[in-house]
Amino acid sequence: MSFLDRLFPSLFNRDDPRSQMAPLYTAIVARGREPHWYAQGQVPDTLDGRFDMIAAILCAVLLRLEGEDAARQQSVWLTEVFINDMDGQLRQIGIGDMIVGKHIGKMMAALGGRLTAYREGLAEGGDLEGALVRNLYRGESPAPDALAHVAQTMRALWAKLGTTPTPAILAGALPQ
Repeated sequence: MSFLDRLFPSLFNRDDPRSQMAPLYTAIVARGREPHWYAQGQVPDTLDGRFDMIAAILCAVLLRLEGEDAARQQSVWLTEVFINDMDGQLRQIGIGDMIVGKHIGKMMAALGGRLTAYREGLAEGGDLEGALVRNLYRGESPAPDALAHVAQTMRALWAKLGTTPTPAILAGALPQ
């Protein structure tokens, strides 16, 4: 490791183990940006709406991995990749250094709350629709068919994640 690598570790990702989560995170973001969420599902096509949709997909993946002891460290790395991406996105839209940390803290609190809500909502007999209205739609109920579309698609993803081998998920192969 060179002197510059030790001095600026975030600038040189050659040995960063989080880099192995890049394919999975890329797949999560791509899934969260699929047009059907915003068209049929009426998820607001805004910065907040896209954050909420990506966070919902991320939560489903993290919840799937949380029961796997072998994937515990990868779950931490995946969350750190999310944090780094959100930090970069905030800076790109002009949020200054003095405030970025506060925004990241709020985003992490939101992610924690969503993990709890989606864990309960995706459980057998859980109220996923209620969790979606509170977290994805921020309390504004969409049309019933839009909510049904998102809930059905999330339940289908959750079921398929449950049958997808962990190594495939970690490699970024999210089920369709």
